[in-house]
Amino acid sequence: MLMSPLEFFRSLPKKVCPECGEGVEEQAESYLMECDRCLSKKEE
Repeated sequence: MLMSPLEFFRSLPKKVCPECGEGVEEQAESYLMECDRCLSKKEE
């Protein structure tokens, strides 16, 4: 039996920053992979 789309998206693992391993808070229409802290380090 197929699960509902809502159940599917709730069951996905949280996004994790590949640089430091910290959880990334996802935003709509955002394709960023790094957390804000690692992104700010790259801009320096």
